[in-house]
Amino acid sequence: METLPRETVVDVLEDRLHRDILGGLHPAGSYLPPERELAQGYGVTRTTLKHAFGRLVQAGLLETRHGVGTRVRDFGRLGGADLLPMLVRHCPDWIGEIFEVRRSIGALIAEQAARHATQTQRTELRDLLDAVRESTGGDSTQLADAEVHRALARGTGNRVYVLLTNTLFNAYLPARAALVEPFTDAQVAYDRLEPVVRSVEAGDASAARRAADAYLATTERIMRRDLV
Repeated sequence: METLPRETVVDVLEDRLHRDILGGLHPAGSYLPPERELAQGYGVTRTTLKHAFGRLVQAGLLETRHGVGTRVRDFGRLGGADLLPMLVRHCPDWIGEIFEVRRSIGALIAEQAARHATQTQRTELRDLLDAVRESTGGDSTQLADAEVHRALARGTGNRVYVLLTNTLFNAYLPARAALVEPFTDAQVAYDRLEPVVRSVEAGDASAARRAADAYLATTERIMRRDLV
């Protein structure tokens, strides 16, 4: 059995601060109350509060200026894609916008992989695709499918596509249990993805884009249906 994670007080406080910030209790640009007052309000020590602040600063939600205070950053203007996992966790409607980007970026990545992937990368793609068919259980198949898409991004030769793909999966995978339906049958999942890999292997950029768009549209439709 999988061991359940143990939440610390810092974990709980970080989650509460996330929700309060994203929910507008602490608006962008505003300064948080003094640490002593805030710690008392949340029922924690100032040390615990400082640890939670450190995580939120690293996540890009807060900024601390010595002698001035801690301010909520305008993440809508200044934040990066690294915030997506947190935003999805606290505000599920972000997943719809991730789907939109997933489809447009995914099709472009497949097209570029068909143009630039090396023979070694094409062989790796086929091996990873075979792992999809050989996987057991929806979660395992879903993760195997994700590895094919990471390999497609590497096949473009563009490291930014790799980082974008990683970011999208980091945002998507924590919610994967609710999005597992397209992967419950490993052979069907393989059959959906195989035309993408075959087109990349052939170096046919147009066919790869069409196949990826069809794959992404089909899986998105199934996932959205399950989210309703």
